[in-house]
Amino acid sequence: MKKFALILNGCGSMDGSEIHESVSAMYAIDKHGAEYRIFAPDMDQYEVIDHRSKTPMPEKRNCLTEAARIARGNVQPLSALHAEDFDALLFPGGSGSAKNIFSYLYEGEHFHVNEDIAAIIRAFHRAGKPIGAMCIAPLMIARVIEGVTVTMGQHAPTSKLVEQLGGHALPTRHGEVIHDLRNKVFSVPCYMLDARISDIFEEASHLVEAMLQAMNETTDASKGQ
Repeated sequence: MKKFALILNGCGSMDGSEIHESVSAMYAIDKHGAEYRIFAPDMDQYEVIDHRSKTPMPEKRNCLTEAARIARGNVQPLSALHAEDFDALLFPGGSGSAKNIFSYLYEGEHFHVNEDIAAIIRAFHRAGKPIGAMCIAPLMIARVIEGVTVTMGQHAPTSKLVEQLGGHALPTRHGEVIHDLRNKVFSVPCYMLDARISDIFEEASHLVEAMLQAMNETTDASKGQ
């Protein structure tokens, strides 16, 4: 059974991981006969947002503690994640992701990626293991992996930034997965486009299916050597 490492960073699209994308990723992995383990950084969120009024709240919340809401408590800190224990890595998106684990939404084109997150991405990339990214998360991958091809849906500013970083941004519609087979990076647009929840579940399913196919092709190639 193939094993996915799923990285969250809180609970809620505006200040953590996007819940629909996170749950659909978990469902898709399970549906396709694989398993997942959930991880999150043990640190304070960049900010806390009232998702009803869309305004900041004067409090602090921890990314790991909040991610446990989605994981039903079964979540571990990033320090427990070792690339050799997993077959693939997957990042749901959410505006909160672009605040907590990379800084695009407050530093713009000069954004940085959390050092622990970047190290994990590089470890999976070096090992030739598939990396999946949903919604805004492909922008983070483009910062870490030079020359990667991803999708930002049809969002012009982030697509342009991917190109500035030396990557390639391909436009997509719902249901499409961008395959960078050289880097084994797979991405879908999700809420970078106007979306219904059914679109998100469909894209998560296609994403996981594409990643599993890449794993199986690698296994078949190894057997043939």
